[in-house]
Amino acid sequence: MARQTYWKGYLKLSLVTAAVSLTPATTDSNQLRFHVLNRKTKNRVESRYFDSVTHKPIADKDQARGYPRGEDDYVILEDKELEEVGLESTKTIDIDTFVPRGSIDWIWYDKPHFLTPEDKVGTEAFCVIRESMKANDVVGIARLVLYRRERAVLLEPQGKGIILWTLHFGDEVRPPAATLDGDGKVDATVLSLMTKLVKDRTEEWQPTMVQDPIQKRLKAMIRAKQKSLVKATPPSSKRPTTKPTGNVVNIMDALKKSLAKETGRPKSH
Repeated sequence: MARQTYWKGYLKLSLVTAAVSLTPATTDSNQLRFHVLNRKTKNRVESRYFDSVTHKPIADKDQARGYPRGEDDYVILEDKELEEVGLESTKTIDIDTFVPRGSIDWIWYDKPHFLTPEDKVGTEAFCVIRESMKANDVVGIARLVLYRRERAVLLEPQGKGIILWTLHFGDEVRPPAATLDGDGKVDATVLSLMTKLVKDRTEEWQPTMVQDPIQKRLKAMIRAKQKSLVKATPPSSKRPTTKPTGNVVNIMDALKKSLAKETGRPKSH
């Protein structure tokens, strides 16, 4: 499949510059999307803005963004004013800081992108930047306007390329959840049985392990409707429910039963 470039610009480190392109590493293009329709006419429904008091439609030129400072009181911000607080250059990834690789916790990572050189002239400069980060075991920190917002980004050398991660801002990351109460001691025999259970269920990673079963069932339902043009009842996705037994269950007995089942359990593919 041909790579679809999302962004083009320049990667810059001091005086070294390379023309690069950016492509999201993940996609939701395979996800099913539905239109909102008028059930009677089958025409698509349009979304419009209306004044909450007069209930009259608002023209595009009369729409503005405002920050609430009190009840029914707003500070109006014009598009030009909002643009002025953004980056001067939205087409340059200027690396000015490096941090040790692995020093940023997973919770700060947002979306991954493939960063690749755009032409032969910039390939050498791109490779020099990539290899210098590898040699120092560091990742680069920069800023970039993506998805209509200025974002902090992390550049991580991977193989022959560089992965660019958008990062969450400081006020978007919540403090760590409190740990469970108690000293965390585990019975050695119970731990041994649980370790064996985990080992028996360990397999090589395969993308099929994270397929979306809902999408699969929806597509089957749509195909059936297309063929019959008759309302069909989707197969029930509910699993048989079991009554909760509380925390009185003997964990040793449960583990022994689980391990007994593992002998004939087929591996997932």
